[in-house]
Amino acid sequence: MAVKKGDKIKIEYTGTFEDGTVFDSSEKHGNLLEFEVGAGEVIKGLDVAVIGMNMGEEKDIKISPSKAYGDYNPQLVKKIPRNKLPEGQEPKEGMVLVVTTPSGVKLPARIAGVTDKEITIDLNHPLAGKVLNFRIKIAEVSS
Repeated sequence: MAVKKGDKIKIEYTGTFEDGTVFDSSEKHGNLLEFEVGAGEVIKGLDVAVIGMNMGEEKDIKISPSKAYGDYNPQLVKKIPRNKLPEGQEPKEGMVLVVTTPSGVKLPARIAGVTDKEITIDLNHPLAGKVLNFRIKIAEVSS
């Protein structure tokens, strides 16, 4: 029975960058990725790639940024005064902060740079702008 929109499936997966570096895998998490096909619970490229696959089938897929986490947007890199950070927290490049937008939405922001006066934060998803390669295997399908 081929996977179709609305099915609940479990997959084994390994995600790699173009250079072969593994960025994520079901093995790393110790469990399979479970989602409803077509419900927008995973990136679009993965959601579409599983349609038509059969139980036990394996496939290699390449997903462009537009069907993954979007293109890298330089407008999402902001400079904020260092004194806007909570007291007692020493900012370091690579740290992730949670920032609250004026509308109350909380977003993760990676610190991209630190000077004596300001901090540069990057609100892009860490995988934005990257081509993602996946090796997937359908492990379970239920309608």
